[in-house]
Amino acid sequence: MNNRAEQLKGFERLLDIMDDLREKCPWDKKQTFQSLKHLTVEEVYELNDAISENNTNEIKKELGDLLLHIVFYAKIGSETNDFDIADVCHAISEKLISRHPHIYGDAVANDEQAVKENWEKLKLKEGNKSVLSGVPQSLPAIIKAYRIQDKVKGVGFDWNNKEDVWQKVEEELNEFKVEVANNEFENQEQEFGDVLFALINYARFCNINPEEALNKTNNKFINRFTKMEELIKNDSKTIGDLPLNELDSYWNEVKKFEKR
Repeated sequence: MNNRAEQLKGFERLLDIMDDLREKCPWDKKQTFQSLKHLTVEEVYELNDAISENNTNEIKKELGDLLLHIVFYAKIGSETNDFDIADVCHAISEKLISRHPHIYGDAVANDEQAVKENWEKLKLKEGNKSVLSGVPQSLPAIIKAYRIQDKVKGVGFDWNNKEDVWQKVEEELNEFKVEVANNEFENQEQEFGDVLFALINYARFCNINPEEALNKTNNKFINRFTKMEELIKNDSKTIGDLPLNELDSYWNEVKKFEKR
């Protein structure tokens, strides 16, 4: 591993390259905050994929891509005299110091939960109007629900045990069934959302990340369906021509193969 001097040298090299690109490259010259933002989101998802696959080489590459975007934004900010990379680094450093009074002050936090509770209380003192004001509006719904629940937990608004949470899941399921029977779409949609929110809450109590769990299920389904398509093709058949009972037979064959 590189020492601190080499790490700083590497960062300075990236800053120099960014200066060159912004000055000389036609594409880089044209970029703005707005034009880069969708690319940044894409890079975050690519990093997420690499982490999910536990591929350290890809994690390194994707971190580099994400770091490039941070440096790029800071470069654009410096051109308008709004901020530069030093301002970005100092701002996050000051935030970390103020949010960790158990390290840089006299506060006490003996476990992770205490740290989270202090974090949320400090954000309110800093001027946040709500505990939930830091939850991005554009987050995917499952991640957003999980973050909402985790944040309100930080100020003590939470269930006492997962048995009570499961009762809430069953309650919401029953309410959803009633609305299905009533054939009221808007009410069905609302109650279905409540079911998902309650299930995500229960997952949190089981220390399950619902986004990761659903991603794994999605990947499992994709793998099974792809293998089923291969089996059908090997039998010289067309998937769209087969009845459901025959498709189920192929599906079960794939599942049996997985168990073997």
